[in-house]
Amino acid sequence: MTPIALYLLMFVASLAALLWASDRFVDAAEKIGLSLGISPFIIGVTIIAFGTSLPELASSIAAVFVGESEIVVGNVVGSNITNILLVLGLVAIVSKSVKLNFRVMDIDIPLLVGSAFLLWFILQDQKVSVIEALLLLVGLVIFLINTFKGEDNEEKSERTKADWKQYVFLVLGAGLVYLGATYTIVAIQQISTILQISSEVIALSLVALGTSLPEVVVSVTAAAKKKSAIAVGNVLGSNIFNTYAVMGIPALMGDLKIPDNILTFSLPFMVAITVLFGIICVSNKISRWEGVMLVLFYCYFFIELVKEVM
Repeated sequence: MTPIALYLLMFVASLAALLWASDRFVDAAEKIGLSLGISPFIIGVTIIAFGTSLPELASSIAAVFVGESEIVVGNVVGSNITNILLVLGLVAIVSKSVKLNFRVMDIDIPLLVGSAFLLWFILQDQKVSVIEALLLLVGLVIFLINTFKGEDNEEKSERTKADWKQYVFLVLGAGLVYLGATYTIVAIQQISTILQISSEVIALSLVALGTSLPEVVVSVTAAAKKKSAIAVGNVLGSNIFNTYAVMGIPALMGDLKIPDNILTFSLPFMVAITVLFGIICVSNKISRWEGVMLVLFYCYFFIELVKEVM
């Protein structure tokens, strides 16, 4: 078997495991959360969003340790763009129309947009100091505090009982999501290397897409099950977690390299589409045509990355 065929097989197997594990994880997380009296939206921005963001954090920490720290910012910026444009776009397309029956504009959208502008400001000198890294982590704490404060205004769901099996599925599901995403990334990176694709494109697109696969799968699965609160909450929580934790924690472990092309195109693009996301949410719904528009923006982003290295 040739190397390219081997890594293609690894990609398919890892993705299949990711699909199955994500389905188990969504069901277990929702049942446990509802049994604790937590609203579906809060479940989305905490348990599910943070659980599926583990690949971004793990791969970013590993990148610092192996001396490839430029992957960190590429992973964060690329993943945030992928989450909003591809994940949210696919969710809207699958759901036909996503109804936002919760007040995301009061707390979560301002924090999301604020985190994007904060990251843009911090990266302007092409470095992240220890103080700036700690500031990012403080931002994460503020987000969590405001999220749980806002739960008092959310519509409560009827409590259900969760047995021990749900906790087992939650842990095993999260572990398999992480392993499936990790080996999917390995396969994508090896395929890209064999095909001699630039590392900058890999970091901003394929690595970001690979680490965002849990968000793609979990959110689309949730949308297909008419659980749009979890799907949208997943995008909000994942992006805020990426900006604050996935950027902040690795920055405390070593110096981060900030490539020029990220400052000139990818980072401003991320800020712009984050603002666009907030504008879309003003109407308290996301239509199918808006979902198509978001996916088309993602295609444009990907094409521009390819053009940069050609």
